[in-house]
Amino acid sequence: MSDDYDDETAPAPASNNSGIASASEKDSPYIGGINAGQLESFIQRIENLEEEKANLAADIREIFAEAKAQGYDVKIMRQILKLRKMEEDDRDELETLLEVYKRALGMA
Repeated sequence: MSDDYDDETAPAPASNNSGIASASEKDSPYIGGINAGQLESFIQRIENLEEEKANLAADIREIFAEAKAQGYDVKIMRQILKLRKMEEDDRDELETLLEVYKRALGMA
């Protein structure tokens, strides 16, 4: 018995984002129950996004470098970005606890 499925017993190919399976996905062999073309498509899409992510990270580093050259404190900018991502209630709670801890340690 082989790990390959014939076309009659293989599950129908799943569609891509457009809802239509590409010709290569439709014609791809099933190996161990896996559509090789679809798997390759997923891997390629992830690789493309990883490359985009690396390019974006490089762009962000350049902006931080530019800001630093203009005299801004990059550590503070990173903290501001982190705070801006937080919900207002969570941010208020964090700032309250920070103030309490600072008073407890004689820092305020």
